[in-house]
Amino acid sequence: MYGDNQTGAFEFLLVGLSEKPEQQRILFWMFLSMYLVTVVGNVLIILAIGSDSRLHTPMYFFLANLSFTDLFFVTNTIPKMLVNLQSQNKAISYTGCLTQLYFLVSLVALDNLILAAMAYDRYVAICRPLYYATAVSPGLCILLLALCWVFSVLYGLIHTLLMTRVTFCGSQEIHYIFCEMYVLLRLACVSIQVNHTVLIATGCFIFLTPLGFMIVSYVRIVRAILRIPSVTGKYKAFSTCASHLAVVFLFYGTLGMVYLQPLHTYSKKDSVATVMYAMVTPMMNPFIYSLRNKDMHRALGKLFLGKAFQKLT
Repeated sequence: MYGDNQTGAFEFLLVGLSEKPEQQRILFWMFLSMYLVTVVGNVLIILAIGSDSRLHTPMYFFLANLSFTDLFFVTNTIPKMLVNLQSQNKAISYTGCLTQLYFLVSLVALDNLILAAMAYDRYVAICRPLYYATAVSPGLCILLLALCWVFSVLYGLIHTLLMTRVTFCGSQEIHYIFCEMYVLLRLACVSIQVNHTVLIATGCFIFLTPLGFMIVSYVRIVRAILRIPSVTGKYKAFSTCASHLAVVFLFYGTLGMVYLQPLHTYSKKDSVATVMYAMVTPMMNPFIYSLRNKDMHRALGKLFLGKAFQKLT
């Protein structure tokens, strides 16, 4: 069976993780629960930060934007997957697939760049505290966020436009929960050397450069923390970075499971790793940032209880 992706009738089949009805029902309720938890968690983070003036700081500004990105990220992929699990028609149009791919690629890159901006904030707060007000000013925060958006939009646009040059043929079944870059490239019946080369080159810039910056930042942060004389001071300084560090490990760990392998070895078994970075990471981020964060506890309490909470505190 051959498909012509130059025609409007061309479609992919999002088969998902299983074709067995009983397993699909289990997956539907599991993914629906995870999606709802992710949406509620990230919306609460955004509302709590927006409603509490004491959280109007650079760190929470970036955190709110990270939650917004994660919210958009899961909404781009999961609702379509849930519909497919409940429907006999699992088709997604060529245009719909590329649209999903564009937002997927752009938002993953945006998540990564925001994490790098947050690392800069933590570096200045701990290593250059006297210069924090000027080094991480509101204007600079907005500029950094704007640059994050520009680079991520361009990154997604480059790969989506390159994908339009690819001709697909043979089986159009996608054994994943969404239109993923590596899966689509494996369905191609023309040379994908240009796509693969650009993917590696741009990936090194958009992912490895921020990762390198974060590693250097945290090496300096750890050195600065070790120079603090009191144990209490060390614990307080480290606790301000622990949540961000945990999210960075979770993000790059799950992403590495999917993409740090040759294209020709990418197979159905990697769908579990795909679920990890597509669903588990956005779901866990709100919990990681609010679990031991007293400021977030106070903001969430104020959000739910209002004046009653203020009287209690």
